[in-house]
Amino acid sequence: MRQTLFVLCTLVLVLCAGYAVASTTPPPADTLKVDYFANANSAGAPDATLRITNPGTNGGGLCAAIFVFDAFQEMSECCSCFVSPDGLRTLSVDTDLTSNPLTGVTLTTGAIKIVSTRANGRTCPAPTGLYPTPAVRAWATHIQNGGSFPITETASQDATFSATEQNLLQSECHAIHLDGSGKGICSCGTGD
Repeated sequence: MRQTLFVLCTLVLVLCAGYAVASTTPPPADTLKVDYFANANSAGAPDATLRITNPGTNGGGLCAAIFVFDAFQEMSECCSCFVSPDGLRTLSVDTDLTSNPLTGVTLTTGAIKIVSTRANGRTCPAPTGLYPTPAVRAWATHIQNGGSFPITETASQDATFSATEQNLLQSECHAIHLDGSGKGICSCGTGD
């Protein structure tokens, strides 16, 4: 009995130690892109566009897990979109990324985070369980302030993707999927 208890306790400690190491292992580099949007859903302003591509360097399809935040850093929408090798996905900021906000408040400014994650064949699971896999690239048009709403386009910026950030994104998106009653889920636009 004593030996069985010792073996059981040892197994529990080994499992806990393994979990602690696995949960603190940082995600691979080149998995997080960040961008912003301004003047979305504004009278007279054109629609901004987010373009995402998979350069094919990982040998297969990827998912772009997309997280949209309002100006108060609260997640408003999230979704996951398949991008094949050398494919291009085009999303409208007004229609695909800000038209179904969790709170019902239409966004005009905010931030977008894109996590490059593993695909399941040609489908993408909800971005509530990310498997960071490097490669996706993204560009966005930005509707600037001004009488004629000048448009600029830039590459989305690389950012360090920590295990803490991964857990926060997953848990906030999971809460949207559980409690949003269909609100807070963005759509994947066109392409692929």
